[in-house]
Amino acid sequence: MKVQFLLLAGVLSCSAVWAADEVKTDPVTEDGIVKILWQSPKDFRDIESSGEIQSRYETRLFDTLTKNINKEASKILKPNQKLEMTVSDVDLAGDMRPTFGATANDLRVVKDVYPPRMTFSYQVLENGKVIIAGDEKLSDMGFLSGIQSQTDKPFMHETQMLTDWLKKTIAPKL
Repeated sequence: MKVQFLLLAGVLSCSAVWAADEVKTDPVTEDGIVKILWQSPKDFRDIESSGEIQSRYETRLFDTLTKNINKEASKILKPNQKLEMTVSDVDLAGDMRPTFGATANDLRVVKDVYPPRMTFSYQVLENGKVIIAGDEKLSDMGFLSGIQSQTDKPFMHETQMLTDWLKKTIAPKL
């Protein structure tokens, strides 16, 4: 009996060491002319899921933002140009609030006091050569003001903030 416990303990300790050896790499998303490195997403201010498995939610968030940025960047950048970004922090619009058992999941409450924010560095490459580079700390304090379409597009406030940045910062420099 003691031998079985010793064998079991040995197997468990070996598997714990193997699990500890797994190195999580920062996710990279790429779509068309846009490539984004999401640096240490576990340290991001707020990318919390309200009802989806967190890893799936993060994947969906990263893929959606990359796709949307590519759509807008392809209108601004020339055919031989590419946008590369390294995102170091994301704070989605709204704030997560517990429902204290009223529902199975917490809810994201979107109000003016919880604007979308994003911190990143970027570079625009032309034929592999950097032509524009910089660091940004974006925040859209007026994300709920003005005329807004009634749409259920995921991450629409973050997408709009990045679209505005592309038009106001990148387009004039090209």
